[in-house]
Amino acid sequence: MNKELVVSPGYKGGLGGRAWSPGIRVGPWLFLSGITSVDYRAGKTVGRGDEPAPFTQGKVDPEAQWRQVLGNIKEIVEGAGGTMADIVLANVYVTDMSYYYDYQWVRNEFFVEPYPVCTAIEVSGLVHPDWVLEIEVQAYIEEK
Repeated sequence: MNKELVVSPGYKGGLGGRAWSPGIRVGPWLFLSGITSVDYRAGKTVGRGDEPAPFTQGKVDPEAQWRQVLGNIKEIVEGAGGTMADIVLANVYVTDMSYYYDYQWVRNEFFVEPYPVCTAIEVSGLVHPDWVLEIEVQAYIEEK
């Protein structure tokens, strides 16, 4: 089996040096780890308040985080030769279920019918306290 690492431009390694890959492509399948609202080029979380100290809670902007997460996913999928229409599964982890329900309109700007299958899960927290959502994705990108 041939596994190919797929990353977002500006990616500098896992958070805190942890051993994980943002994406792995195996044949036509692309698997993305939970993608968060990190702007990899700027090296910071998008949609957080006035620069709280690292790993301390700040004010968050759920819409900005949705847009950054989905933009990160789009960038990685397109970098692997696919489109958002190639995504077949998108599991969403949110720290408050209202962040899932209230931002459907943002998702509709990125996905087209038939929409990917999705499981939405409310969690007590994510790795960084300012992250309110994380999305893991699987896509099937046909060879061209």
